[in-house]
Amino acid sequence: MPLQGCGPVPGRTVRHGFGLRRFNTASAVDVEAALLDCFGSRRWAERLAAHRPYPDLDALLAAAEEAGYDLSLTDRAEALAAEVSPALPPDAAPSAHLALAAAHAAYESRFGHVFVICLDGVRPAEHPDHVLAGIRARLGHDPDQERVVTADEMRRIARGRIIGLVSSQ
Repeated sequence: MPLQGCGPVPGRTVRHGFGLRRFNTASAVDVEAALLDCFGSRRWAERLAAHRPYPDLDALLAAAEEAGYDLSLTDRAEALAAEVSPALPPDAAPSAHLALAAAHAAYESRFGHVFVICLDGVRPAEHPDHVLAGIRARLGHDPDQERVVTADEMRRIARGRIIGLVSSQ
């Protein structure tokens, strides 16, 4: 049940405090590994690493956005496959677990991939309801429309993770 947020999610290691200076000077292998934690497409990570140095965060985010638009369906599928599924809080009602499990199953059956949604600005206590509402709304999409929405959500998630990655602690 992917409850994806724009920032890091439980079960996914996103490096923090890498800093833009270190991002620009680290080895390509290290930067690509860090970027793969943000968005699971190897082609995307290689492209961003190859175009360093970035003068500022805005330039890096713009490059990430552009690279996200240029991905093939295979690249997007690779990124979706890398997404992990954090668990609901232990105190969540059993009915919440059942409702989300059923909704995720219906979504994956219809579209053939996990459901992702950027939860930036949504309080953690509201995540399950927001995700359930999102799945229900998006189940009405045709496959082409849902590919566009999913790609946009993935770019938003990657953006938040990149911000976390290069933010100096």
